[in-house]
Amino acid sequence: MEIGRREVDIESWNRKEHFAFFRDFYEPCYGITSRVDCTDSYRYCKDLGSSFFISCLYWSLKAAQEVEAFGLRIEEEKLFQYDRIDAGSAIDKPDGTFGYGYFIYNPDIRLFLQDAVVEVEKVRESIGLSRPEAQNVIRYSSLPWIDFTSITHAQKSSIADSCPRITFGKMTEANGRRSMPVAVHVNHALVDGRDVGKFLELFQQMLTQE
Repeated sequence: MEIGRREVDIESWNRKEHFAFFRDFYEPCYGITSRVDCTDSYRYCKDLGSSFFISCLYWSLKAAQEVEAFGLRIEEEKLFQYDRIDAGSAIDKPDGTFGYGYFIYNPDIRLFLQDAVVEVEKVRESIGLSRPEAQNVIRYSSLPWIDFTSITHAQKSSIADSCPRITFGKMTEANGRRSMPVAVHVNHALVDGRDVGKFLELFQQMLTQE
């Protein structure tokens, strides 16, 4: 599936000053952690026999497609808006290490899950560590052992980093309801708090409607 993008004219962009203000910060990225209710979606996955993690990749990507700011990327001092947002995710390997997989968004959940299962197996059978260089991705990770309340990420250069990061935490149960923490890290030169709030709201809707 071909990826479309267009260059954003920064000079006429309504966030021109905000972009310039945060662009050169030593740490322009910030993170927000929130809990989502996944009772219905977890049951849905159990009934279908599908992976809850891969399903969450789909639902969160589906939500991200509707938040314009999540598709913005800084590349060689230029700003681009991508038409489609895919996923780059850490995948555990049998030897206790991990690799990186590339998951192309497909609006058809059945096709996405089908392709994603193949990608996971390919990563688990691979040797070495390589990460897809695509820029239209959200970088995912999962910490199913930790019910975290906040998280930070190792980064080569936060100034040049414009791909959002989403981390899923440990699912817990209380009073018959299941929930998990979700951390969202974004570059403030591109994404504001209301954008993260909209994403989390849409993601929760996706989890609930299933």
